[in-house]
Amino acid sequence: MTHATAFAPGSIGNVGPGFDVLGLAVDGIGDRVTVELTRDASSRVADITGRDAELVPRDAQRNCAVIAAEAYLRPFGYRAVVTIEKGLALAGGMGGSAASSVAGAYAAGLALGQAPNVRDVLAAALEGEAAVAGRHLDNIAPSVVGGLALVRSVEPIDVVRLNVAADWWIALVTPRVRIQTKEARALLPDACDRVTWIQQMANTTALAHAFATGDGELLRRALDDRYAEPRRAPLIPRFAEAKRAALDAGAFGGSISGSGPTLFAITADERIARACADAMRQAFGGNADVHVGAVAKEGVRRA
Repeated sequence: MTHATAFAPGSIGNVGPGFDVLGLAVDGIGDRVTVELTRDASSRVADITGRDAELVPRDAQRNCAVIAAEAYLRPFGYRAVVTIEKGLALAGGMGGSAASSVAGAYAAGLALGQAPNVRDVLAAALEGEAAVAGRHLDNIAPSVVGGLALVRSVEPIDVVRLNVAADWWIALVTPRVRIQTKEARALLPDACDRVTWIQQMANTTALAHAFATGDGELLRRALDDRYAEPRRAPLIPRFAEAKRAALDAGAFGGSISGSGPTLFAITADERIARACADAMRQAFGGNADVHVGAVAKEGVRRA
């Protein structure tokens, strides 16, 4: 086989308090990448379609999917001709660059006739993500392994898929605002006070346990971000109103998805998730995109 296509799901980076540590894959939305092997001197982008396609770089050296595919193929002497079908918005806070990077790396492995190794896909995708959004794995990890993922370390790469006991659903609402990941990260301090640090660790640990045991009431208490949310919320007009609307509609809790501007709310079932999505959209004056989906049980796969 000289070409293959892969689909990688979108994701919620941080999942509230788990900054750069937790990520959650979301069902029903993601990016699709086709990689064709070539012996040409350089890789290239063949076509880009779908959401925000006109904003995605055509320059192979600036395109995260191409960079990730090249990273995977480097030991084998191939270059890549890459076609991208975007399901995720650019700078939307749902892991768009991560999903493209993961799908590019995985498709490259499939094109070689391999069953791609998780560690190799993570490493190659990280090269793509680092080129456009910074060197972090909180979106890449769930996009690769599915479900709730823990990034224990980036150097060396150490990712663990955590247990998800309940069939919870997620409402995602994206207002018409663009927030670049690198700019949103620049707002955050390199250190925080001890009281905040202790509470953030407690909330992150409790959040992981809530998913593992299906404890919605613990999730409600744990979905409390003291580090990134207070500093990034001002970038999102009507953030407080939208978050309150989700809670009033029955969500366990919610926060900013990754760097934003997407907000997420975690709920007990699909009915509540749709009610929360509608309430958040109305809080944004109706000028927002909505996606409702379950936690994705599966990560990147052949498409």
